[in-house]
Amino acid sequence: MQRVYLDSAATTQVREEVIVKMQDALANFYGNPSSTHSFGRSAKTAIEKARKTIAKELNAHPSEIIFTSGGTEADNMILRGAVRDLGVKTLITSKIEHHAVLHTAEELAKEYGVTLHFVNLDPSGNPDMSHLTTLLQQDDSKKLVSLMHVNNEIGNKIDIDAIGKLCADNQALFHSDTVQSVGHYEWDVKNTQIDFLTAAAHKFHGPKGIGFAYLKRNTGLKPLIFGGSQERGFRAGTESFHNIVGLEEAFIAAYKNMDAERNYVTDLKKYFIEKLGKKLPEATFNGLSGDLDKSTYTLVNVCLPYSEEKALMLLFHLDLKGIACSKGSACQSGSDLGSHVLGEILSKDELKRPSLRFSFSKYNTKEELDYVISVLKDYAND
Repeated sequence: MQRVYLDSAATTQVREEVIVKMQDALANFYGNPSSTHSFGRSAKTAIEKARKTIAKELNAHPSEIIFTSGGTEADNMILRGAVRDLGVKTLITSKIEHHAVLHTAEELAKEYGVTLHFVNLDPSGNPDMSHLTTLLQQDDSKKLVSLMHVNNEIGNKIDIDAIGKLCADNQALFHSDTVQSVGHYEWDVKNTQIDFLTAAAHKFHGPKGIGFAYLKRNTGLKPLIFGGSQERGFRAGTESFHNIVGLEEAFIAAYKNMDAERNYVTDLKKYFIEKLGKKLPEATFNGLSGDLDKSTYTLVNVCLPYSEEKALMLLFHLDLKGIACSKGSACQSGSDLGSHVLGEILSKDELKRPSLRFSFSKYNTKEELDYVISVLKDYAND
């Protein structure tokens, strides 16, 4: 049976060079980075090298890069810190954010009584800039806007520069969950009006359980986790050394090979869209995922022309055929609630049809896509 992995938006295959780097770290760099002896110093030096590598690529200062366990922790650190430490009284986000942002914002509204606003979305799922302007200008409270750069389910890309400028013009802080875009797009935080962003290594062929937050200098954020002075005091606890060097190796490879790999994966996405359109012309693309210019090159979200009965067994059928994809984000697997993202932008009739997210990487081939489309076509005709 052919096996095809098209769920890279959930997590990616780890690069071979990353595995080699992490194996070396585990075998030979086992000293505690906080220790003052040579074993500890060598580990500490490697961590600071990784921090500088990331900072240089993002055009940030090394002190602005804080290693975390991933995007969820980084989002929590930033949103909670903004309310607790920076006097933010109003949070502005959208209803199609990752739950790491949505659920945190909802909890902060309960815990601290902050005002929570959701910006209106257009039919494709993009934020309404006019409504965002109204929300930013309706009172004098200190505000934080949190909008993800690339939506993890439908792939929409927001205009990060326009939103950053709008926030700056209205003295609001701007945070973006960039988990789906760091490692896939170039960043220049000095020339983008953004205060905070987040990343996770496993979205760009690195290990799970490690990521980082970019915290613009002098914001005044305080630690989320206490107990030690690691990470410049922002995050207590012994650093996950092997994961940090794995992140660095994946990060270097992602940016070194970005143009070639982006072109390759973009070609895969274009091929998938065109071939699916020919084989299943009734299929439609959710959000802007079918638009190569307005969505990320890494995924499509497809509404398929199956009956409700067929829809119930679709993922199971694909799994039996060796195909991995996603009904929604992987963070929702096992949930019967459906996608909160699609629930915001699709009609009731559209929601009756099954939607699947197919996400691509450098490890996929057109032959694999041919196989997947043939399975989808055969299932429609069964």
